[in-house]
Amino acid sequence: MASIAPSTTPVTVPSSAAVSAVVTGGIDTHKDLHVAAVIDHNGVVLGAESFSTTRAGYRALLRWMRSYGDVRRVGVEGTGSDGAGVTRHLVQAGIDVVEVDRPDRSDRRRRGKSDTLDAEAAARAVLAGKRTSTPKTKDSKVASLRVLRLTPRQRHPLPHRRAAATAQPHRRHARGTA
Repeated sequence: MASIAPSTTPVTVPSSAAVSAVVTGGIDTHKDLHVAAVIDHNGVVLGAESFSTTRAGYRALLRWMRSYGDVRRVGVEGTGSDGAGVTRHLVQAGIDVVEVDRPDRSDRRRRGKSDTLDAEAAARAVLAGKRTSTPKTKDSKVASLRVLRLTPRQRHPLPHRRAAATAQPHRRHARGTA
């Protein structure tokens, strides 16, 4: 399980001048907790915070990011797995979501591993346009075709297991006679 390190910068309440600025977000996703960071146009970290992976957590994350300024783009590590829910929430809110690859290994060796640093790196990757791609949506025609290409066993595994279990021949234990 990933450890959650405290933010390297103190979380402060932004001034009214900062709220009008355009900011970029980054999210390091996990099963139970997402770590988010917000940076300005110069790459300066404005804040970092952890949020639960629930709808209420997604709303709090977006509200927190918006408290620093106009959020236009957010980089998310793992948009198709642990980050699918937060990605959907951000897209529905009109935020441009970019899938970010894991940070460079040499960079991680130099700076260390922490979820806060990964969230900051995701935001910086979006700002620089490095290691990013467009996340796959689950509601496209291609995604529908992927489901249709699945075998019946992959789509509905339980009935096949049940049928296989009932088709097994029953063993009869032969008892020795004396």
